[in-house]
Amino acid sequence: MSIIKRQMIVSCFMAIVSVLVFSTLYFYAFPLSDWSTLWERQILDFPFILVVPLAGLLIGIVSGLASGIAWKKQLSQIKGEISLLVGGQVPKRTEASKITEIASIEQQIDKLKVQISEQTKLSQKLATEKAEVQEKRIQELVSQERNRLARELHDSVSQQLFAASMLMSAINETNPSPSSAESKQLKMVEQMIHQSQLEMRALLLHLRPVALKGKSLEEGIQELLIELSQKVPMELHWKIEPLALDKGVEDHLFRILQESVSNTLRHAKASSLNVLLIERDSLIILRISDDGVGFDVEKEKEKAGSYGLQNMRERALEIGGTMKIVSLPNKGTRLEVRVPKISLEGEIND
Repeated sequence: MSIIKRQMIVSCFMAIVSVLVFSTLYFYAFPLSDWSTLWERQILDFPFILVVPLAGLLIGIVSGLASGIAWKKQLSQIKGEISLLVGGQVPKRTEASKITEIASIEQQIDKLKVQISEQTKLSQKLATEKAEVQEKRIQELVSQERNRLARELHDSVSQQLFAASMLMSAINETNPSPSSAESKQLKMVEQMIHQSQLEMRALLLHLRPVALKGKSLEEGIQELLIELSQKVPMELHWKIEPLALDKGVEDHLFRILQESVSNTLRHAKASSLNVLLIERDSLIILRISDDGVGFDVEKEKEKAGSYGLQNMRERALEIGGTMKIVSLPNKGTRLEVRVPKISLEGEIND
């Protein structure tokens, strides 16, 4: 039974009871000499004795209907707020109820809102922390696997390529007829082995990149380039100025350099590589250039960054910098990263 019907029935019952009780008390206090006059007296052609209970019944129906509608509106509002809470939404109330009991329920709903909101924030925080822990664990596993692969490649394939290169060099040096077709083929094989060595070193640099590990950016770059100069037949030139940078900026610039050098070793077929790290006009400038075969920058962008362009560009953006690449076929490539110099906290205090 709906609340409107219930209120109408209750109000009608109370109205009839009230009419009967008050009528009884009235006639008890002022008794009639002739009760038939109640039937003889008429109001709008209806006997007086019927008009009074019918009027009470009508008043009960109207008051019950109004009361039922008012209560239904209040309960519907509460039901709507609870439904929104169940659905994960936060209900908004325009005004508080003037009925004490309903206002008390609304206060409890408000407390429930706060509790649900706090629990939601806590759940999201726990989910974020869990995702970060899982991501960190995955990164650790990936790093361990990359190091394992790098060690195996270095101890097996890299050593075999070195031995094959030495053997081919010895064969070509002792070949009595260097102008024959066979000698040319042997020279091509030696060049292919040489290129494979370069690609293997670049791959090892990708799989097991050198980290700064407490060193400054200047020290890390010099160590990397010195090691490369001892392993690759390429002229390496660098100018590195000592700079005081945040560790995050140093790490990103170092990773960009590693990515660029690796790409040069694998793809550029360059004979020289130049690295520049300087500060000019409050800008940190990292420039890497080679004299290799070059490439079409726009086409490489369409290939989703096969040269790692997207990765390097994202790293530059993360530290508030910009990256520009100029490359022409057979005329080399120049990559330049510019990062605004932000004064360190110690420098500001000074």
